[in-house]
Amino acid sequence: MTITHSDVPPARHPERAPAEGELFLPERLGKDELRALQLKRLQWTLQHAYDNVPFYRKKFDEAGVHPGDCKELSDLAKFPFTTKHDLRDNYPYGMFAVPKERLRRIHASSGTTGTPTIVGYTEEDLDTWASVVARSIHAAGGRPGDTVHVAYGYGLFTGGLGAHYGAEKLGCTTIPASGGMTARQVKLITDLKPEIIMVTPSYMLTLLDEFERQGIDPRTSSLKVGIFGAEPWTEQMRREIEQRANIDAVDIYGLSEVMGPGVAQECVETKDGLHIWEDHFYPEIVDPLDSVVLDDGETGELVFTSLTKQAMPVIRYRTRDLTALRPGTARPAFRRMDKVTGRSDDMIILRGVNVFPTQIEEIVLATDGLAPHFQIRLSRKDRMDRMTVLVESETGTPADRRDAAAAEIVAKVKNDVGVSVEVEIVEPETLERSVGKLRRVIDRRKDS
Repeated sequence: MTITHSDVPPARHPERAPAEGELFLPERLGKDELRALQLKRLQWTLQHAYDNVPFYRKKFDEAGVHPGDCKELSDLAKFPFTTKHDLRDNYPYGMFAVPKERLRRIHASSGTTGTPTIVGYTEEDLDTWASVVARSIHAAGGRPGDTVHVAYGYGLFTGGLGAHYGAEKLGCTTIPASGGMTARQVKLITDLKPEIIMVTPSYMLTLLDEFERQGIDPRTSSLKVGIFGAEPWTEQMRREIEQRANIDAVDIYGLSEVMGPGVAQECVETKDGLHIWEDHFYPEIVDPLDSVVLDDGETGELVFTSLTKQAMPVIRYRTRDLTALRPGTARPAFRRMDKVTGRSDDMIILRGVNVFPTQIEEIVLATDGLAPHFQIRLSRKDRMDRMTVLVESETGTPADRRDAAAAEIVAKVKNDVGVSVEVEIVEPETLERSVGKLRRVIDRRKDS
């Protein structure tokens, strides 16, 4: 299919590479065919961005590169990076490559710093997005005719609507539950009997707690597969969810700046990392300090370049997620990325030691008598940084076991992570629950 743009002079839009008509055709591509398709689409994207986004024209010119300099995939390393700061500087429409009237939807990040990042989609972009999410649900074990309970938040956040339209594209029945009203969520799952749930892993734990509070064994529910994303989660959390719910728990990856959920998906048959849909999103791993491109297998910061986005192409977008690229397994044409368990901007530097919240999570989940709900609070006393880990106990855990659990966590963090922390075991259901991305860290050091 050739896409034309009648509302913009043709000279400003190179021909887009043909799009596949079949949802799963790319999964049957050979590696050489995929690389050829990627190069064609990358060349289109670079020219499209240069011609239609003043920000990219200026960045390319300052770096002394031109879209025509991309003769092979490795040439992408010559081009400058894009950061979240760049997106905020060009708020609201400065990063768009099509006229406003061609947009069919706008999403936005949460804007915790005051200015959200705005992303837009053409009609074709929305179809691409639905297709990669449908492909993701299929890789997770979903099939046409299944019922999908979507408990991601709907609205400006990309999770809810992204999952929703992908499920419908695959031919599933969709329950747009959104987040919150946890007791009602359990009732809907019990009564409507979905096979699949799409939700953040932290809120899934909250749902499991609610099942048990209502006296329902979550292992008896209709759910077979959980597709979890929007926040880092560990193998320990996977085991916790799978054992308590008797489901397959698989990871989905995406971010609004690149598309939304559906950029990469873990396959249910292997659960060995997330296959990136490389016909639409080209990945690189760079050293987070010197920005040098790393080889496959080396851990660094994940960088994405969109290959088919019309409304808002992104060139070498720095995600801040830390991972590594590996060869494909269940989907051999597509490389895998390791499960993201940390971000370069989430890293806590405590008295000179790098600490990631997922390191604490692994220790908490491996400690008997505790619930999988914790929070890290950072403070400063006498000019020294302090970390306090608050963890909920399980219902009925005796006081002596709580004391022992706290001591175990202190010792394990000291031995495994290399820092001294304080641990407080609190009553069940006393830490704030999240219906979206979990706020694991509260940093009060600036207030001290």
